[in-house]
This record gives sequence, C-alpha cells and structure tokens, in this order.
Amino acid sequence: MASTATMRTSMALLLRTLSSKARTFHPHSPSLSWARCYPLLPAPQSRDITTSRRSYAAIASAQSPFRSNLLRIIRNEIDYQSEYAPPHQPATEFKSFSVEDRPGEQCIVMKGKFAEDETIKMEATMFDGFMAVPRTGLDASGSDVRLHVSLLVDISKADGSEDMEFLCSVWPNRIEIQNLYMLRRDKITGQPYMGPKFGSLKYDFQTAIKEFLRVRGIDSELCFFLHEYMMNKDRIELIQWLRKLNSFIAK
Repeated sequence: MASTATMRTSMALLLRTLSSKARTFHPHSPSLSWARCYPLLPAPQSRDITTSRRSYAAIASAQSPFRSNLLRIIRNEIDYQSEYAPPHQPATEFKSFSVEDRPGEQCIVMKGKFAEDETIKMEATMFDGFMAVPRTGLDASGSDVRLHVSLLVDISKADGSEDMEFLCSVWPNRIEIQNLYMLRRDKITGQPYMGPKFGSLKYDFQTAIKEFLRVRGIDSELCFFLHEYMMNKDRIELIQWLRKLNSFIAK
C-alpha cells in the first residue's frame, strides 16, 4: 500500500494482536492523589455574592451575541451540507451481503455466506487515507486524489477450524491484500505467527488468493460500492456532528 495511506485495523484485530502486551492499570492511591492536588487548591476566601452575580451577568451578556453568531454559522453550514449534496438512505445490502451501518462510528459491517459452510464478515472503515495520482490525457497537469478504505475480511467455516483473515486496502478500482492471517479464535497464543507480507509471496500464489476472494464477491464491484457508501456516510456523519454541536451550544 502507498505510504500516504493510513492503515487502521478493526478493534477486534488490535485486541488479538496486542492482548499479550496488555497491562492492568492501577490508579494512584486516593491519599497520594489528594496530597498532590491539595497544595494547588486556593485557600477559601470570602466573596461578595452580589459582585459575583454582576460579573456572571456581564459575561453572559457579552457571550450572548457571540453564541448567536456561532449558532447562525453552524446552522448555515447544516443547511448548506443538507442542500448542496443531500445524503440518501444508506444501502442495507450489496449482492448477497447484508450491510450494517453504525451511526456515529467510522465503520460498517457486512455479512454473507458462501457455499454451505463458509461465513464471511467484513469490516470497512470510512476514508482513512489517500494517494495522489498523476493525471493522464489532454489535461495532464496536476494530479488526482484517490481515497483509501481499510477492509478486514474474515472467512470462517462451520467446523470450527482456523479462520482466514485478510487485511486489505480498497481503492476506487482495485483491492490490495496487505496481509493474510490464519487464526483460531478460541486458542489464540500470546504472540501468534501472523504470516508473511502478502506482497512478498510468489505472483502465482497471490493471483490464486485474489481469485479465491473474487468468487466470494470481494472484487472491483465491492470497491465501487464501498467508496460510494463511504462518500454518503461521510456526509451523514458530518451533518449529525454539526447538529450535535448546535444542540450543545444552544443549551
């Protein structure tokens, strides 16, 4: 994958990989924490309550125009984002896969089956990187940007054998396999062997693995679907974020 693209694995993969390095966090003793904080606390002083109320009122009065202006800017942005490129209802399926959106999160989950004994689960991130590509043709000046989606593909069998797990880069027109793992979920050792980098394997081997994924629906059509889906999700999440910000400031 290009160095400009940032790879992010799913939380499940991170937990599996880093489980052996986990450490229990022990908070400081309450008495020690208080001893450290106590000298920083000012000594209690008598205050004129009337003066304090006047000060707070003056601050609130000064902040009111600022808050109104900020709310106006936020609401204008919400209107612009909603009207310029209004998001549509996210798809709930793609071919034989179900699609589960996770509002407020940066990923989606897709699930499907292959043959009678295989279960396929995919976790895809929102755009998490990009690559600059030189333009071609008559207008060859400058470059275009290709956005990147990280995809984790988990293929398991009903007999409880080891799972195949693929960490992939999804570009608008292709899928690049970065790593292929063989993991037994119920018997994960402290530091399991994660296999070689996929790009270091023989060309024929790589081609065969890509075909293995293609017949299971993990292909260029999936690339197009994920990029279209994430473009829409990006707009949805932005508008929701703006609305939450507006609600907080308006209180």
